[in-house]
Amino acid sequence: MRKLFTEHPASVGENYLQHLGMAFSFGGTLVISGLACLLHGLFPFLFQATGRTAVAKLHDRMIVNRSRLDLQRDVRASGDQGFET
Repeated sequence: MRKLFTEHPASVGENYLQHLGMAFSFGGTLVISGLACLLHGLFPFLFQATGRTAVAKLHDRMIVNRSRLDLQRDVRASGDQGFET
């Protein structure tokens, strides 16, 4: 049973609580920006860039920075200092 709660977080380099925090952070951002997008549909002069900005920031946090962290972790695990000798 414990594996159900730890396997995926471990696969992305987090423990359960770290993963919970990140998921809530992403989810909260999506809910708030989604509401802003719905309001933008009714009132086109409001929140003109909110959806686009939220998606770009989430992409950066989830994909771009995660890739950098994965690279750093891989370099540390290999004992490489990150430069050629």
